Amino acid sequence: MKKSKFLSSLGVVTAAALTLVACGKSESSNNESAKTASKFPVETKSKAVKQGGTVKVAEEVDTPFTGVFNEELQMSTPDAEVSSPGQESLFDTDDHFKINDKGPATLKLDRKAKTATITIKKGVKWSDGKQVTAKDVEFAYEIIANKATNSQRYSSQFNIINGMEEYHDGKAKTISGIEMPDGEDGRVVVLHCKELKPGMYYSGNGYIWENAAPYHYLKNIPFSKLESSDEIRKRPLYFGPYKVQKIVRGQSVTWVPNKYYWRGKPKLDKVIYQVVSPNSASQSIKSGKFDIARVINSQWKEVKGTKDVTFVAQIPLAYRYIGFKVGKWDAKKSKNVMNPNSKMHDKSLRQAMAYAMNTDAVYKHYTDGLSFQIPTLIPAPFGDYFDKDNKGYTYNLKKANQILDKAGYKKKGKWRTTPEGKPLTINFMAMSGQAINEPIVQNFIQQWHKVGLNVKLLGGRLTEFNSFYDKVHHDDPKVDVFMAGWGLSSEPSQEQMFSEGTMSNYTRFVTPENTKLIKEMDSQKAFDHKYRVDKFHEWQKYMTDEAYVVPTYNEYQIDAVNSKLTNYSLKPSKMNNGHQLWYNVGFAK
Repeated sequence: MKKSKFLSSLGVVTAAALTLVACGKSESSNNESAKTASKFPVETKSKAVKQGGTVKVAEEVDTPFTGVFNEELQMSTPDAEVSSPGQESLFDTDDHFKINDKGPATLKLDRKAKTATITIKKGVKWSDGKQVTAKDVEFAYEIIANKATNSQRYSSQFNIINGMEEYHDGKAKTISGIEMPDGEDGRVVVLHCKELKPGMYYSGNGYIWENAAPYHYLKNIPFSKLESSDEIRKRPLYFGPYKVQKIVRGQSVTWVPNKYYWRGKPKLDKVIYQVVSPNSASQSIKSGKFDIARVINSQWKEVKGTKDVTFVAQIPLAYRYIGFKVGKWDAKKSKNVMNPNSKMHDKSLRQAMAYAMNTDAVYKHYTDGLSFQIPTLIPAPFGDYFDKDNKGYTYNLKKANQILDKAGYKKKGKWRTTPEGKPLTINFMAMSGQAINEPIVQNFIQQWHKVGLNVKLLGGRLTEFNSFYDKVHHDDPKVDVFMAGWGLSSEPSQEQMFSEGTMSNYTRFVTPENTKLIKEMDSQKAFDHKYRVDKFHEWQKYMTDEAYVVPTYNEYQIDAVNSKLTNYSLKPSKMNNGHQLWYNVGFAK
């Protein structure tokens, strides 16, 4: 399962909030919900499936989805979700995310020859009936690497493929390391690499792109116009189980069976994704308007007794975080550049803000105990890569004050000044969405005020999803601190998130130590599991101390599924691209 790195539209706490936490629901009631969720199955019961029927899916977002129907250019969670009935990755995995031979293509790695060979199966066809070819695989790399597309998917990780960097820099017209031994219309692609990496056996490794793009359909569109083209916005082609029938821009997508689908005919007549406000989600579930809807955890009490619904749950590979802007992206050099004079450059200031946050209490209160604070940037589902001894930043106002005092942030009246004695105002940006976002954000601002930091909400309000995105990506100079979230790759390499050469390193921090540790966790020595685990633990310790990015929480992800539906599963082996593999889903006989 390839899970992309997405800014999340989900949950980013007023004076009222603190009072509520103090005198509100007890810990036992909070824990009760978490216990309940932990007992939910990860999939619906498997039953005999009948052909036909329409499934309506709620896409819970308070803003229109962007509508980029192309994996190489897509960067938002809503776009990926509404694309899922058609968007299929090249590889299937087992339940531990290891790539197997059951998917549309197979992968063979040769460490000695430093090659990765992708072979597409015969009969894997685009929804217009054309076979997926070697050129379609190469074309996907070109879309990502060509600067004219402005793809945010490009990262220095891809430079492991020979000739990728030269193509990205405009010094070569083709990517020399991508070989098509049977020609462009063949089904074999050989990637010639500088070296192979330990994560390459797993989906989401960030070195091998796991998708193809229809060259025959898109080849005449200039790279600079690709993202805005009708072929991507209105009439996309996919080789997954369903094809697009109708798109109502930003609001809904209707999918019908792809008659050329390589696994056979999918079960449903239609899959319809429809945008619904997160604040209306509970009503949508109770009324049965949708067959599948994500439970907004703050609304759990309202929906938990709903009849004719199966609740399916997991703890996703994801987390929310706050990020401190300390630099910008240099497009010409394709790298992040730190600014030593940035407002948030002082580690003491970042650490103090992290200690002042009452993260655990606030999120548990507002989500009925279904959220929980996480200590490090490697979540527990990653097993021994997660450093269970790292406690992260737990709420400690006294410590926050001590750190600021020691670093010279003196109080001048109500607010602290910089160590140089200048006024300090910190602009904080957070996303709109759920009703709880506003009180949660106001709570954190109040916490920072308690330690004398003049933190203000950017523009005096929460920022709409697409605008938030834009400001983070383009390093809006007015943003000092922001609150966002990730869906994570199923392979824990940190290169594609926090390296010098990835646009996804949104805080823009770059240090020699970070670069060294990230390289070491993906080095040849890291084929030794213990060595790699040690490097991951070392990196977590370093990142906790530096506090450029501070993780806040993860949560139970609960889906309310029509009890008549079968084969809906959140197991990695039954998903694709990090989303439901819709081929399996249908109504029970």
